[in-house]
Amino acid sequence: MDSRLPKLILLLLALYAAFHFSSLYSQLPSVVASHFDGRGTPNGWQTKQAFFTGFVGMTVLCVLIGFGLARLIGAMPVQLINLPNKRYWFAPEHREETLEFFKTYFAWFGCAIYAVMITFVDYAAQSNLHRGHPPGVAHLWYTIGGFLTFLIAWLVRMLTKFLHPSAPGSGPK
Repeated sequence: MDSRLPKLILLLLALYAAFHFSSLYSQLPSVVASHFDGRGTPNGWQTKQAFFTGFVGMTVLCVLIGFGLARLIGAMPVQLINLPNKRYWFAPEHREETLEFFKTYFAWFGCAIYAVMITFVDYAAQSNLHRGHPPGVAHLWYTIGGFLTFLIAWLVRMLTKFLHPSAPGSGPK
């Protein structure tokens, strides 16, 4: 697996978000609706500076999840890692393959979380820009459904990869 594509996608998402939200920033009121109920009714407010500072913090968190978690796993003692058949997957002959899988998989996870976050931040921005006619919430529910579908597929792929070692006769000891 190659982690270059999700890295590129996360970079493109970050560039899009930086340009898109910086173009909207000056148009937003100084206090923005920042939290909404399931029907799209605002029920939490904050300054736009705090709102976008939170967004920047979440961007950093997505990068850390997407690209730092695999490195952290690689630096941890194997005893602290909870993974099926970890003796097999972290044996010297499989360690690089395992860590490369984690790099790619967590990078895709970081991209998915960031895409969801951009969608929700944009909803908040559009709701504040068009208070009389806010956007519908259906696309947020579709986004949540899409993310849950991604998450289930992501977890199933992870489990199918690690539950059964690739080499015959190399089950857990």
